[in-house]
Formats: sequence, C-alpha cells, structure tokens
Amino acid sequence: MKFCSECAHPVSLQVPPDDNRPRFVCTQCGTIHYQNPKMVIGSIPVWDHDGDTRVLLCKRAIEPRYGYWTLPAGFMENNETTGEAASRETFEEAGARIELHDLFTLLNVPHVHQVHMFYRATLLDLDYAAGTESLDVALFRESEIPWDDIAFPTITHTLRFFFADLARIKREGGAYALHSHDILKPMRRSSE
Repeated sequence: MKFCSECAHPVSLQVPPDDNRPRFVCTQCGTIHYQNPKMVIGSIPVWDHDGDTRVLLCKRAIEPRYGYWTLPAGFMENNETTGEAASRETFEEAGARIELHDLFTLLNVPHVHQVHMFYRATLLDLDYAAGTESLDVALFRESEIPWDDIAFPTITHTLRFFFADLARIKREGGAYALHSHDILKPMRRSSE
C-alpha cells in the first residue's frame, strides 16, 4: 500500500501506539489501514443415489492452478453471509443448485492470508454446467477423485475429511464432524 484511501496522501509502515505489529498509517490524516485475511467460502456438493455418493468438482479455467480440479469456492463478498457465499460460488462455478448443510471444514492458510470454509451441501438436481471460471464440472466417487490433479491443499484435506466421515457414518452411524486444520507453508530445506 502506498497511499491512504481516505485522503490520498502517502502511508508509512509503522507500529501504531498501543498496537503490536506494523500497519500502514497515513502520514497526513493518521488513518490506520488494517489488512485482514480473505475469506474463501465454498461447498461440497453431493449427489447420493442408493448409497452411491459422488461429489461435484470443477476444473479451473483461471489461474492459479488452471486445469486442476477444485470444489466450487471463491472469495466472500461484502454484504453476504458465509452460507450465501457458498451457494453463490457453487452456482457461479458449477451452475448447481444446492441445499446447504452445516459448516464442515475451517482451514487456516496464514502464509497466503486466507481462511477457507466449506459447507456440506446436497445437489438439488443434476442440472449443472461449467461456469465462466470452470473448464468442466463432473461428479466423482471417492475412487475416481483425480487426487494428483487437485488444485489446493485445502481441497485435498476437505475431501479426505469428507470421505473419512462418510465411511465412519456408514460403518458406525453418527454425524459429520466439523474439521479445523492449519495449512502451514512448507519449510525449505537449506542445501547441504
């Protein structure tokens, strides 16, 4: 950030009084510009017919990770709830209408300043189609998931949590759990 959004004067990076980290502070009007994590919200759209459970995935038509598979998700907009964001993103990326259920995963991705949240969802019908940000949309059984071509670790974790819960529920009964996980940036090993 170079300029204040309030008065257009230059900002400087400094620790404001009574704060504990550097913030962009306007040198003219004193406005402190806080920067907070972005919320990425999506769904796990499921079609279940006689115990044959399949999940709807989208093949990305945009960077990052063009051509890789993901759950329908995107950045939350102002003036919407997380549930509204999940439904909107699912419709925009997959043309799919869903019934939204409980929050299923909350994944912290601090190295990219993001928090990802995925809701379980039921497809209302099989009338879906790739949106402008998707090359393709398809239903996958667990054994068919293109694991090597999944776009992001948050998607891999969410899918693994989902199928593990599904197997447990089929075996023992019970309900889906809420899963929280931190995805930390891999540390580079120094050359030896």
